[in-house]
Amino acid sequence: MKNIFKYLKGYRLAFAAAIFSIVVATVMQLATPILIKYAVDSIVGEVPAGNLQFLMDWFGKNLLAVVWIIVAINLIRGIFLFFKGWLSSFAAENIAQNMRNSLYKQIQYMTYEHHTKKETGDMIQRCTSDVETIRRFLGVQIVDLARIVFMIFLSIGVMLSLNLRLTLYAVALIPVLFIFSYVFFTKVQKTFKKSDEAEGKLTTVLQENLSGVRVVRAFGRENYEIDKFETVNEDYRKTTYRLIEILAMFWSSSDLITLFQSGVVLVVGAQMVITGDITIGTLIAFITYESMLLWPVKQSGRLLSELGKTTVAITRVEEILNEEIEVELPEEIAPEIKGSVTFENVNFSYPDGKEALKNISFKLESGKTLGILGSTGSGKSTLVHLLQRLYDYEGSIKIDDYELASIKKQWIRRKIGLVLQEPYLYAKTVKENIGIISKAYETPEIEEAAKIASIHDNIITFKEGYETVIGEKGVSLSGGQKQRVAISRTIIDETKRILIFDDSLSAVDTETDMKIRRALKQRSKDITTLIISHRIATLAEADYIIVLDEGEIIQEGTHQTLIHTDGLYKRIWDLQQMVV
Repeated sequence: MKNIFKYLKGYRLAFAAAIFSIVVATVMQLATPILIKYAVDSIVGEVPAGNLQFLMDWFGKNLLAVVWIIVAINLIRGIFLFFKGWLSSFAAENIAQNMRNSLYKQIQYMTYEHHTKKETGDMIQRCTSDVETIRRFLGVQIVDLARIVFMIFLSIGVMLSLNLRLTLYAVALIPVLFIFSYVFFTKVQKTFKKSDEAEGKLTTVLQENLSGVRVVRAFGRENYEIDKFETVNEDYRKTTYRLIEILAMFWSSSDLITLFQSGVVLVVGAQMVITGDITIGTLIAFITYESMLLWPVKQSGRLLSELGKTTVAITRVEEILNEEIEVELPEEIAPEIKGSVTFENVNFSYPDGKEALKNISFKLESGKTLGILGSTGSGKSTLVHLLQRLYDYEGSIKIDDYELASIKKQWIRRKIGLVLQEPYLYAKTVKENIGIISKAYETPEIEEAAKIASIHDNIITFKEGYETVIGEKGVSLSGGQKQRVAISRTIIDETKRILIFDDSLSAVDTETDMKIRRALKQRSKDITTLIISHRIATLAEADYIIVLDEGEIIQEGTHQTLIHTDGLYKRIWDLQQMVV
């Protein structure tokens, strides 16, 4: 409840007004049975009007007047119920909007390490279904809580004023119902968490399948994927069905208790009417109040179950909101970047203890090109991740004369362009994907970037040219076309001082590879470039080359030096020359 109250910040007045409205509506509802009792006992019968004598004085024995008063009271009740619904929904919708915005912002700034561990489907689940659970609770149940409290206390108060003995019969089983509701609450909370987690796994499998549909088709894995989905779907069905069984057990049991309680009031009340202890009007009022009383007591179980769901949902949302995020420290700087890069005795290990880089040292002057060669897992991508401050490191990395750890993360990333082997493209047009960094880019600038990346000639052959929608993740493009569009997207930003190509020319042929590298060199004379590749021809024109193996530099030098020196570089060069 403390966390729930925290989310009401900024809308507590709206919720207070909604609670006031429900109190007024509750009072109006409680007034109706008293008026019915008055009509039966004092207008139809001859029982003194008591506290309602003023109605007798004003209208006399006029049954129609009582009917119109009841109509007016229920009209007022309806108006306040409308305000209750409108105010609570307004506040809940805005709170849910703010929560989604906070989650999305949090996700943008969470550490890179966190993103590598989290399942996308589970994150989607928390940002959608869990937020919806919280919104529903705030919009409906939290105001109903006030309604239940006022209904119980006011109903019992009015019943005590009518007859003490019958009131005791009327509330005898309420403690039992409350205890039963609490036990149910603790049970349903655990089961709902399991159901929520099972739904998250289901969403993850679905998301992964849709994202990797080309791989599934390419390897004929349709039946495997169907079986995998059916397994998690069956787990979700069993968990959710268990939740439904618990809910059904509670509602049927609580119905039995409330009906038995109503039966007790009816039987005892009828005997009291026969003995003359109460009037028929009082019995009618008691039966009405009993139904009004038992409904909120029974509803409290539903409220507790929703509270259990909301507690789980808030916990899952809070786990994201409480995650460590990247923050800029006051002492961090945003210097002018020219592009020289220096690694001095750099070491890095992943959180699981795996050592990725060992004593890495090299210097790359501004405007020069560094080639990086190494087998899979040798630490090539880790090295460029450190350059973007995605991880903290040991040793020293300097950009120009500034220690990398002293430079603002967002600033250095804006100065470094990274093109991945498998770039992510958006389900937009080719033009929008190339110019996605800024809306200010004009068509000539976009086309020039595409020409440098040797993709322009391909684009103009598309049915709609640069306005062609390429589908999610660029599904309608070949691997080489996606890489070249990603290169265009990176080099169009002339504020980049360092360009990193992480095996991003692997899907293009050798001739196109050469054309792109020469065009880039011509355009980006003053830009420092790091090229990771398994293709020696791609690295040959680099000013300096390092060879990594198991996180260590085992060779370094120029292309001409390395091909005449025994080692991994020469062996790969000889093998690739034989293939050619």
